[in-house]
Amino acid sequence: MKFKILICIIFFIVSAQKSQSQNYQVYNFNQLEPLLNLKNDTTYVINFWATWCKPCIEEMPAFNQLHLNYISQKVAVILVSLDFGNNYQSRIYKFAQKHSLKPQIIILDDPKSNIWIDKVSPEWSGAIPATLIYNRNKRMFFEQSFNYKELEEKLKNFIE
Repeated sequence: MKFKILICIIFFIVSAQKSQSQNYQVYNFNQLEPLLNLKNDTTYVINFWATWCKPCIEEMPAFNQLHLNYISQKVAVILVSLDFGNNYQSRIYKFAQKHSLKPQIIILDDPKSNIWIDKVSPEWSGAIPATLIYNRNKRMFFEQSFNYKELEEKLKNFIE
């Protein structure tokens, strides 16, 4: 009986760890770059952030709310984490759980930021938070924090 309980506990832990890793994807920049240049009928709101960035954390509810409010429209909110160091994946997972984040999360694990920052936007100094909003007709980059009203206003320039 104790053995069966132990097996069930192990199964539960392994399942929990497996589901944890499925809540986000880890990309290098070559994998992320196509997502920054899609030419379909969707408007993309791509936020670059990190769990250690206070302005990023403060604006995160705006991105979460934008995702929830526009989920039925052709708008994709994607959160690209620039976290690094020890246990960054579990740190991001815990952050996402704590803040009930619903948008897709991608972890950009590519230390060659001097190469890829300009490919995201020549305007980007590399500071975060930073947000790229684009669709097939228009592209704008913002190196700033947003509240919900400001973010939605920028989005409406793309979808109206």
